[in-house]
This record gives sequence, structure tokens and C-alpha cells, in this order.
Amino acid sequence: MSLLDLRLRSGYLFLALMFGHVILISAQVNSRRGVPVLESVTFGVFSEVQRGTSSGVSVFRRIWNGYFGLRGAHLENERLKAQLADTLVELQQQRAQADKTRGLERLLELRDRANLRTTAAEIIASGASPEFRTISIDKGQRDGVARDMAVIAPAGVVGRVVTPGGRNAKVQLLIDRNAAAGALIERSRAQGVAVGTGEAHLRLDYVSEVADVVVGDVVVSSGIDGIYPKGFVIGKVTTVEKSGGAYRSIAIAPAVDFSSLEHVLVVLTPTPLQEAEAAGDGATETSQ
Repeated sequence: MSLLDLRLRSGYLFLALMFGHVILISAQVNSRRGVPVLESVTFGVFSEVQRGTSSGVSVFRRIWNGYFGLRGAHLENERLKAQLADTLVELQQQRAQADKTRGLERLLELRDRANLRTTAAEIIASGASPEFRTISIDKGQRDGVARDMAVIAPAGVVGRVVTPGGRNAKVQLLIDRNAAAGALIERSRAQGVAVGTGEAHLRLDYVSEVADVVVGDVVVSSGIDGIYPKGFVIGKVTTVEKSGGAYRSIAIAPAVDFSSLEHVLVVLTPTPLQEAEAAGDGATETSQ
């Protein structure tokens, strides 16, 4: 063993002896409060350790409780969001059902008021091409639907059946550019023909030069076309243009909002012209 190692060991021994003397003296010497100094120091050290430990535990507990509290609040928030979404969907379904019920009630009122034999139909499709304004309904030949039967709604004239199938039928809307209906001004009884334009408005053609037509006049079906019953609303006059003494252009805003149609009535009662044609066909077959 070297001299340096002996000196180090002697130094460590000396420090240990000194520390032991200090401890013995502290254990024997009392503080002002009568408590041994060693006990007082030890208590103070352990008190600080306990205080630090307690503070750490409290902080950890608060963080832990906060974490679970936030997690619980998050789960509750998600549950409430899901519940709100379900409630909104249910309200929309109830609103849709209420709208459908109101629409059917208006159809029933129209059927009772019109004194016509009709069948209610639901719109199941609409024409994809803007060139041909048509809709498809869920009633067809099995329900008594035939070609050229008028289709109406509570607001007014919708169009006519052009292609009846077994369980469904295609309806040409009055705004189709190939559609037309005999019309008259409700106020002045001036007659003309309501013609579709393929757009959102109609045109009133073949009006007499001396006819009384002004903006705001209500236009109704005249019945002379043999398809539409007389007196059903077609729309209102929106513009009147004259060239000299003759009418150059009369525009009509349709009474029916074709973009929001859901249910319609197909008129099964034949018009007088249809009855006359049917009688003529029957007489011809009898004579043959």
C-alpha cells in the first residue's frame, strides 16, 4: 500500500470520527426548546422531506384527477354530441313527415273541392334533360291512368300524362317547350293558349288584339284543349308587351312550383271532349 493511500484512509477515518463526535455532542446538547439538537435537526430534515413528498403527491393527485376529469368530460361531450345528432335527425324526419301530411291534406281538399274522380300519386323521378320537362309518378294503367289525363296539384295545373305504364307513368309538365293548354284571363275572360318555354315561365299566345290583359291577371284553364278541366289555375301574368295594337309577348309565372312537387292528382274523370271522342269511337265500332 502506498503512502498516498495511507494518507487518504487516515483522512477519511478522521472525518468519520469528527462526524461521530458531532452526532454525539448533538445528541447530548439541547436546543432552547429543550429538545436535543440532533433530534431537532433530524425532525426538520424529515419534515421537509415529508412536506416535499406530500406536495408532490398532491400535485400528482390533482393532475391525475384532472386527467380523468377531462377524459370524463370529453366522453360526456361526445355522448351529448351523438345524442344531439340523433335528435336533429329525428326532428328532420318528423318535419318531413309533417310536410308530407300537409301536402296530402291539401290534395284531399283539392279533390273534394274539384268534384272530380282522381287518384293521388307520388313523384318518383324527374326528367334529367332540361329540354324535356317531365316527371314520373307511381301510378299507371293498373290504377286507371291513361294517356292525356290531366295532372294537377293544390296550386294549379301540373301537366298531362304522356306515357302510361303498368305501375307508373310519365307526365309532361306544362313548362315543357312542347306543352300547351287552353287558357283564359279570369278577370276579363280573354282567351289564349298557355305555351311552355322549357324554362321557369310560360307564354300566353293567340290573344285577341282587343283583349283586356294586365300584369297580375290570374290565368286559368279554359277546357277547350280537351285535356285540362276548366277553371284550374295556370299562373299569373308578369309582363305584357304590345307592338302597335297587337300583343307581342305575354309572360306567365306558373302557379305551381315544379321544383318542390312531391304529390299530385291525376284526373280520371274525362273532359266533355274526351267523352265525345269516346262516344264517337263507340259509335264507329258499332256501325262496323
